[in-house]
Amino acid sequence: MTKKETEKYPVEPTMPSRLSLAQISKLHDEECVELSLIQDCTIEDQTAENIVVSQVMFNNVDFSSVHWPKVKLTDTIFEQCDLSNVNFSQCFMDRVQFRNCKLVGINMTEASLRNVVLNNCNAGYAVMRYLKCSKSVFHRTSLTEADIYSATLADVCFASCNLDRVQFSGTKLEGIDLSTCHFYQLAITLNDLRGCVIAPSHALTLINSICGVIIKG
Repeated sequence: MTKKETEKYPVEPTMPSRLSLAQISKLHDEECVELSLIQDCTIEDQTAENIVVSQVMFNNVDFSSVHWPKVKLTDTIFEQCDLSNVNFSQCFMDRVQFRNCKLVGINMTEASLRNVVLNNCNAGYAVMRYLKCSKSVFHRTSLTEADIYSATLADVCFASCNLDRVQFSGTKLEGIDLSTCHFYQLAITLNDLRGCVIAPSHALTLINSICGVIIKG
């Protein structure tokens, strides 16, 4: 593998060998959470802007009514967490991983993601409008009916994902490989699709999605 190819892969979170067990109380604007293991708990009724989270492991944590717009997450791992309907709008993420998480309806409008991995997650109905995403991987993740309108994607991999009825309008998919993904319908234009890699089985589906043509066999 060449250096150029290696540079496309997400950089993994940098974590210390041991983390101190901690709990999150009520956070206020611009507070910081770092070098912590937070597990087997519920974080609820949290509203604060510009929170900084660094080198934190969330394990089996239920986020309920959490609104952290403009949160900055670096070197952070979410494992078996429920972040459904969390507000991470305008967030910044670098070297962040979501493993076996529920992210249904999560709000990442205008988010900036770099070196982010979603592995075996359910992110159906996620709102990612105007997302800026680079060097990131969506693996075995459901994005059914997610809103990825007018996003900017660079070196982003979708591998074995469910993309059915995803809103991709205004998002250029040139160089993006969707060939291992599953979908019956996409909201997308021909111009957005230009240069995208698809499987032969996707061709009829996309003709129907873009042109409204009914294929009779």
